[in-house]
Amino acid sequence: MAELQQEFQKQFGKPPELTVRAPGRVNLIGEHTDYNEGFVFPAAIDRVMNIAASPVDGKTVTVYSLDYRQKDSFSLDAIEKSQYGWANYLRGVLKIMRDAGHKVTAFNAVISGDVPQGAGLSSSAAYEVAVARLVSTMGSIGLSGKNIALLSQRAENQFVGVQCGIMDQFISALAERDSALLIDCRNLEYRAVKLNLEARGVSIVITNSGVQRGLVDSEYNARRNECAEGVRLLGELSGHPIHSLRDVSLSDLDEFSTQLPEVVARRCHHVVSENHRVLAAVEKLEQGHLRSLGKLMNESHASLRDDYQVSTPEVDLLVNLTQNHPGTLGARMTGAGFGGCTVAIMETTTVDEFVKNVLPLYEKQTGRKPEVYVCTAVDGASVN
Repeated sequence: MAELQQEFQKQFGKPPELTVRAPGRVNLIGEHTDYNEGFVFPAAIDRVMNIAASPVDGKTVTVYSLDYRQKDSFSLDAIEKSQYGWANYLRGVLKIMRDAGHKVTAFNAVISGDVPQGAGLSSSAAYEVAVARLVSTMGSIGLSGKNIALLSQRAENQFVGVQCGIMDQFISALAERDSALLIDCRNLEYRAVKLNLEARGVSIVITNSGVQRGLVDSEYNARRNECAEGVRLLGELSGHPIHSLRDVSLSDLDEFSTQLPEVVARRCHHVVSENHRVLAAVEKLEQGHLRSLGKLMNESHASLRDDYQVSTPEVDLLVNLTQNHPGTLGARMTGAGFGGCTVAIMETTTVDEFVKNVLPLYEKQTGRKPEVYVCTAVDGASVN
């Protein structure tokens, strides 16, 4: 943050009037359920996007990226796609907020973050939420965390062009310290569930596989279409309307799965079973049964690998090595897939041993150097 403020002084000749932070996230369990109106269980992590800013007169927004060493400038009256990919998230939020009738003030800003990009930890959502929180504060709009999340998601869907669900922006805006949120993606009801990580002697250990996520957009949209086809066919087979896979039980699916195309049946099985795993995981966590939570995380990965088919050989290897580490309670891929990160619940006293002994095996077998982030669960977006 100090570097960010110094850069603002350098770029704009005076200190910033306010700073905003918004965290990235890791999803402990509940993958690819959000756009199927299901349940997710993410936590915000202590890797954040920071913005230092000051309002200015007129209509021109000027933003400098400390990470890319690039400057973007545009008029609020003509918000179009930028030549810089990083700038489109900010432009998109401002356009969506203006289109929604909110007062958007022009400003100067410097941005920087330490959420790893392309790793499935929602650097883009953290960025969008930080921008929305900044604009809401500068314009005295007073947006709720939920509305900030919805506007940020709309920016990514409609301006950036990625059809993400609501989870990433929601947890970045509304997270609570040392907690994960059980989010119902149908009605956006949520509740914080205490993790008590330190008291339980465990840590959230995220490992970046070093595989840059590829095929995400095309395969993500393909999975959405396959789920939608499952909803349509199951509605026809059952004789009653089904709005989403949230409405399907495992027994319903067992009854009709042989009448579905094999790929569609697999996709549906993952989503329906994953919803069950999320609710069971929260119950086990609240009962203090961490090993049962870990077992559900392991089962989640197998389902993502086999039924939803969004893993990669490298990620599967990393998960397998992590699961076999004596201090690991459970591990799985996290994020949309096709690369990115794994997440594990691990006994804190064994993390150093994991880094020392396990990760070199992965590097030796893949030629990729993994990065480890030992994370705490933090609060959502805030203004300083």
